[in-house]
Amino acid sequence: MNPEEHNTIRQLLDDLKVELLAEKDAAHEGTEPIELDQARVGRLSRMDSMQQQAMAQELDRRRDIQLKRIEGAYQRLEKGTYGQCVRCPKGIENARLEFDPTVFFCQACASKAERK
Repeated sequence: MNPEEHNTIRQLLDDLKVELLAEKDAAHEGTEPIELDQARVGRLSRMDSMQQQAMAQELDRRRDIQLKRIEGAYQRLEKGTYGQCVRCPKGIENARLEFDPTVFFCQACASKAERK
């Protein structure tokens, strides 16, 4: 990988990270504890709030996973192994990397992992 490609990928990862962190900050309000004051909120409204809170927590969990994948991509980039499958010696297809720059399996290994 030449220095220009290295810088392009790093910038793409940086942009993804900034976007995820901004989403995480904006969504923080949805994960706060639900007030159980029955005088202010009816039972169905509390149930709806609890469901919305669970969905917000799941989205936050997924963002955390994606941030970890970005960190892994940074590490592979620095080690010079970015774009190589972590399971086999094959390179990861460019189309896969363009779609998701954090991907770490080639198509064949990803298919095998999904079947398990």
